Amino acid sequence: MCLAIPGRIVAISREDPALPVAEVEYGGIHRTAQLLYVPDARIGEYVIVQAGFAIRRMDEAEARASLRAAEEYSERGRSADPGRAGVGSTERR
Repeated sequence: MCLAIPGRIVAISREDPALPVAEVEYGGIHRTAQLLYVPDARIGEYVIVQAGFAIRRMDEAEARASLRAAEEYSERGRSADPGRAGVGSTERR
């Protein structure tokens, strides 16, 4: 299973107009993503990235709700068993 976490676009390079590339920030971590599927994305918008491609834009309210849900899920996993990582675990209870 793959969990998609929204990231915020902080920069866009249009050096090659046919293949714009965004710098996407995830809680202080920056990664690049191709904007082939969402070429009209803008700085400040949130996107879902899969395999290095931004595949969907999200409005800020939806992104914040998704981030809150992921954090709550992670906190539940840590409080249930402090030795477990929480998000991403494949162990069944």
